[in-house]
Amino acid sequence: MSNKSIINIKPLGFPWETQNPFLFCAYHADAYPKGNGQLGPNAPLSGRNIGQDFTIKDGWRMYHGDKVPGFPSHPHRGFETITVVEKGLVDHADSQGAAGRYGNGDVQWMTAGSGLQHSEMFPLLKEDEENPFELFQIWLNLPKASKFVEPHFKMHWHEEIPVAEIKDENGKTTKVKIVAGKLAGKAALPPAPDSWASNPENEVAIFVIQMEAGAKWAIPAASETVSRSLFFFKGSSIEVDVQEILTNHSISLRGDKSIEIKNGPQTSRFLFLQGKPINEPVVQYGPFVMNSNAEIQQAMSDYRKTQFGGWPWPRHDMVHGKLPDRFAKYADGKLEKP
Repeated sequence: MSNKSIINIKPLGFPWETQNPFLFCAYHADAYPKGNGQLGPNAPLSGRNIGQDFTIKDGWRMYHGDKVPGFPSHPHRGFETITVVEKGLVDHADSQGAAGRYGNGDVQWMTAGSGLQHSEMFPLLKEDEENPFELFQIWLNLPKASKFVEPHFKMHWHEEIPVAEIKDENGKTTKVKIVAGKLAGKAALPPAPDSWASNPENEVAIFVIQMEAGAKWAIPAASETVSRSLFFFKGSSIEVDVQEILTNHSISLRGDKSIEIKNGPQTSRFLFLQGKPINEPVVQYGPFVMNSNAEIQQAMSDYRKTQFGGWPWPRHDMVHGKLPDRFAKYADGKLEKP
């Protein structure tokens, strides 16, 4: 068996290509301008493909929004979304009547399960300065036994998310935000209860990593069977296995080796995804991820008939006002604030 820890290296695309049990990761980084008082951009929208604006123009995109950037109501079934918001805010609303505003380091863990509509809008609250925005949305599959669980979401407020700070022999620091899994004696907050990540035997780990220029850090070994992807999206270069890797690449890594990263001359940032594969068929059609074509057809039929509970909100691009307060209001009426 090879002693090398790298399986392959690929350029980053959009969305980022992941490995089982993950389905993909969408990385959004937008330099939004000042807000217009209506939570949209104080800038003309001419020249944009409104409703399908995925091309960066002037440093930002509207996505599917026509007034506020983001993703108006849309359905999901059969998997989970893990939304890590490093900069900016996201307004959540869903077909169960739940709502929330989170961001600037918060994480939302949402299990679509049997079917849910939700909207994810990016309100631009600041009217006197720019509204920088950065988000990872990770799609994590559910096994067949959990495809039809009750939809659920929970918040991981950034004040509670553990961060490991590791210094190398030269005093250089690596910071690791632990969204899922364990590292350096610290454990992530519990995932959603029906998640593949809720069983420790599945070794799911999600880390957001920042390495100081010249820092060294080793990803600890896990089991041989896990898949591991390291997404190198900010910086200049790193060295792994005596191989130089430039930024904007994903690296597939062996699970059973401790993997040392030597950072180059700039601060570098990474997303790390790890997990035991779900050894079941995966059939995806847009927002539905099932185990067979027949189940996809059933999902489409169910959505046409039920709308997964309908849409109880006055607008499909639901936003929650101008106050910057973060909150989560659950389907049972419980209100939570950080």
